[in-house]
Amino acid sequence: MSIIIDVAEAVKGELNAGSFSRTFTAQRLYQPHFELKDMKVLHVSVVPASTELTLADRKSTRRDAQIHVAVQEKLQTADNDEIDALMDLVQELADHFHTRRLAAVQAAICTEAENAPIYDQEHMKEWRQFSSLLTLTFRVVS
Repeated sequence: MSIIIDVAEAVKGELNAGSFSRTFTAQRLYQPHFELKDMKVLHVSVVPASTELTLADRKSTRRDAQIHVAVQEKLQTADNDEIDALMDLVQELADHFHTRRLAAVQAAICTEAENAPIYDQEHMKEWRQFSSLLTLTFRVVS
């Protein structure tokens, strides 16, 4: 398999094995689109996003694999407490991976965790749905 698929599978595995403030089952998907009626439960989607291949030195290649982790759930109350809890979960996920080596792909280390948008205002306004995107960058030197 390609390195980005290996990394995405490893991220999914660590999310599912991890202990976080909310319970969920992460899925690796290429298109994380769901019906609004199905969003009453928390969805955590792992999506291979991009790769960059550069020369690390004369003998080594550096691959940066970006993985998107989407956190989505239909809000019940849309009050600050409910949204704060989801924001906290996204931060937990970022903190979990940042500077961490993946157990299943030991050569991959998370060098960057970016949360943008921290939440999608349109989703919240139109559908009362929390949607946040976490972009994890894993570096593999070979």
